[in-house]
Amino acid sequence: MKRKTKNPALTHRTECKIRFSEVDMMGIAWHGNYLKYLEDGREDFGKRYGGIGYMDIYRSGYKAPIVDLKIEYKKTMKTGEALIVETRYIPTEAAKIHFDYIIYNSEGEIVLTAYTIQVFLDQNDQLVLQNPNFYTEWKQRWKII
Repeated sequence: MKRKTKNPALTHRTECKIRFSEVDMMGIAWHGNYLKYLEDGREDFGKRYGGIGYMDIYRSGYKAPIVDLKIEYKKTMKTGEALIVETRYIPTEAAKIHFDYIIYNSEGEIVLTAYTIQVFLDQNDQLVLQNPNFYTEWKQRWKII
């Protein structure tokens, strides 16, 4: 899952806790809830690096649905345990947003690795093949291009 890039990626860490409502009958965090933790990471990343949060994209006239997702589970977690979602932006020239994730437990052990790919759709839900202006400007601001 490790990818090499020419430019250092922007990274942000988000802390979460496993809530009782997020575990199965065995007291283990249900696998589907990890998607929510990844989303928490993306939302916090968007706030930290302003300009590519969901509402930023929407206000710019676009949508950015996830079209590719891969998760590799490494360890289980239980109610009350703290986790850290590390969200890393992976630069690409294509008109898409690529994030890699690592979720750690409080001991620093890797619980999960994942990635998501988002593409841009215009207001008519048509795929956008060129980077939207707001996204190009965001990349320039963070010295990605």
